Amino acid sequence: MKPTPSPITNDRSAGVPPAVAGASRPRFGEVKVRDRGRLPRWEKDNATYFITFRLADSLPKSVLERIESERRAVVKTAIGLRRDLSADERTRIARLSTPVIERLLDSGAGACDLQNSAIAEKVANPLRYFDEKRDRLSAWCVMPNHVHVVALLFPGQTLATVAHSWKSFSAKQANRMLRRHGLFWQRE
Repeated sequence: MKPTPSPITNDRSAGVPPAVAGASRPRFGEVKVRDRGRLPRWEKDNATYFITFRLADSLPKSVLERIESERRAVVKTAIGLRRDLSADERTRIARLSTPVIERLLDSGAGACDLQNSAIAEKVANPLRYFDEKRDRLSAWCVMPNHVHVVALLFPGQTLATVAHSWKSFSAKQANRMLRRHGLFWQRE
């Protein structure tokens, strides 16, 4: 006995299940969004991150205040209209952050304490020390007023914990060398 053909449907499928389960919808696991008020952090276990942290004086306060004011205005508008941020508004906020800040960092604002090779070494030491303990460094670069790191965090490690250990140790060492106290790295 010959099977009866199934009725034609308009679901545009090939009529067979995908060769790999979930192939039509990639699954990236759980992503945690952490937000301490300024920059949200998207975290995932076993993820590789591009991390930038900068000296406290690397961006003029007036510029940071202008960026924050523009960001608040965009959010206030959405809240006033009782809706989530639109795609355009999210893009505008993202543009306020990354390109503007990167351009300013590259302009060499502030005292640029990291151009002193002894201080730069104090920043590099914790990066190297924790390599293969909490994270796996792929690349890193100490610039005159900021640091770039590409690292894979090991299971159980959070971005906040790893970055805090790098920044805390290096700030204490650098401030000791500079014979000063107080903020060395910019918050967030």
